[in-house]
Amino acid sequence: MKTRFWLSEYGLYLSWAIALVSMVASLYFSEVVGIVPCILCWLQRIAMYPLVAIIAVGIIRRDKVVSLYVLPLSIIGAIIAFYQNLLIWGVVSETLAPCSFGVSCVTQSFVVLNFITIPLLSLVSFLIITILMAVHWKYNNE
Repeated sequence: MKTRFWLSEYGLYLSWAIALVSMVASLYFSEVVGIVPCILCWLQRIAMYPLVAIIAVGIIRRDKVVSLYVLPLSIIGAIIAFYQNLLIWGVVSETLAPCSFGVSCVTQSFVVLNFITIPLLSLVSFLIITILMAVHWKYNNE
């Protein structure tokens, strides 16, 4: 009998919880606190919000290939979040930011401990979901 890695069993639940907390937090920051999202933040929301429903359906249906549906969105979201962090850190010039109108993509309204920003939290969320889905794929499709 083959023992399974615990993340292959509980990774979907953890991914769903991370996606749900990310969605609720982004709504809290924009609707309660009043922080207006920039263009890149909206794109990250477009990648994150469907993950809540997709992962929930995968859990309910016990779908072994749900990671195939989740990975493209989580990878795209991670790339967008990484790009926004590069803009904030000054690695990429602000002239390359897609925020030509509205809120600037480099303006930070929420900073904790002088380095934790909303785009950094988004990047971490997307990366964790991506890793968990890769583990799910590896251990459930052998």
